[in-house]
Amino acid sequence: MNKKILSNIALFLTALIWGVSFVAQKAGMDYVGPFSFNFARSILGGLSLIPLIFFVKFTHEDRRPKEYKHKQHQLLAKAGISCGLALFTAMSIQQYSMLSVSAGKAGFISALYIIFVPLIALFLGQKITNAVKVSVGMAVIGLYLLCFKSNSGGFDFYDILLLISAFFYGVHILVVNYFSKHVDAAKVSCLQFFVVGILSLPLMLIFENPDVNSFVACRIPILYAGILTCGVAYTLQIFGQKYTAPTIASLILCLESVFAVIGGSLILHETMTMREGLGCVFMIIAVVLSQVQVRIFKKVPLPFFQKEAEKIEDFDR
Repeated sequence: MNKKILSNIALFLTALIWGVSFVAQKAGMDYVGPFSFNFARSILGGLSLIPLIFFVKFTHEDRRPKEYKHKQHQLLAKAGISCGLALFTAMSIQQYSMLSVSAGKAGFISALYIIFVPLIALFLGQKITNAVKVSVGMAVIGLYLLCFKSNSGGFDFYDILLLISAFFYGVHILVVNYFSKHVDAAKVSCLQFFVVGILSLPLMLIFENPDVNSFVACRIPILYAGILTCGVAYTLQIFGQKYTAPTIASLILCLESVFAVIGGSLILHETMTMREGLGCVFMIIAVVLSQVQVRIFKKVPLPFFQKEAEKIEDFDR
């Protein structure tokens, strides 16, 4: 089996793990609060990446000058803190939303971070393609069908929170992109998880006061979200994107939202109405369209965010 096929399988497994992570996040809310869950999963996520960092360290000779290494360590600290702050905001809002929103719906709304990236970049002076503009329109239609409730007068509060969370995941991706050219991705990922865990700790103690028994009862969702989602899936993504074109990789990773629905249905017995299902269809088309080249119709340069797609580690997963 060649490396391209293995890479695609690795990316498929990454999307599967990420999709089912929404099930773990939802299940975890039966035992601990949002900040407690994020504290535990983030610390585990950071710890799970340490073996990967040491493996690279001991298998690659470091010939950097001492002064250069010192400067890189300073930049690494800035990157970890900056990425950690953005990720903490996104994860906290998303996890709080899981108190009410289903795993499937959370997966689809959260996937909109892919569309938010070029929109945020637009305000930073970057150009966006016609495909992204169309995908934004389709995403709005899908969001309306998935979330708007005529009997309650509009959108649910938790749906809006998830949308805000997706926006901050977009911010996180741009922050990662800013630092990714200068620091090691695995080290930044590890450090930012610890930042999220440290920031979650005081909020956990103030608002939730969990006990050891609640963490023990929640061990399976926490272990899944911490080790599998952060450590294993991150490693698979690195391998997958190394031998697969960024566009193909992005399309495969878009299956994350589909697996969130399947996992929510099979494990948590969640259901969707036909209207909500149609909304999911619109949203997945929007996400896929935002990743597809439109040079079939007109030769245009790669979108800003797609050039950096292979660098987006979803460090928040």
